[in-house]
Amino acid sequence: MNKIVVGNLTYQLLENGKDGYDDAIFQEKWTEYFEPFDFIFGDWSYGKLRLKGFYKTTHSDVKAYNDIKNYKDYLKNECAYGCRYFLLEKQSN
Repeated sequence: MNKIVVGNLTYQLLENGKDGYDDAIFQEKWTEYFEPFDFIFGDWSYGKLRLKGFYKTTHSDVKAYNDIKNYKDYLKNECAYGCRYFLLEKQSN
């Protein structure tokens, strides 16, 4: 499963760390809030899925905290050590 459809958007599963992607739970958790983001990062903490949006470095709304080039720092510094996680990239529809 590399393509994920949610709402009217399609995403490509880029990373699936420790088998972190769960389609049913992602579909429940996703909201329209994430539509503008180029990437969605999901990580598991205490059995709950957390989602964070990231932009491409060239996006006009990008800041250091939501620049995709910094997602590994986010994983290291803001997520539970050794957690399950995944990274999705929005595809052109």
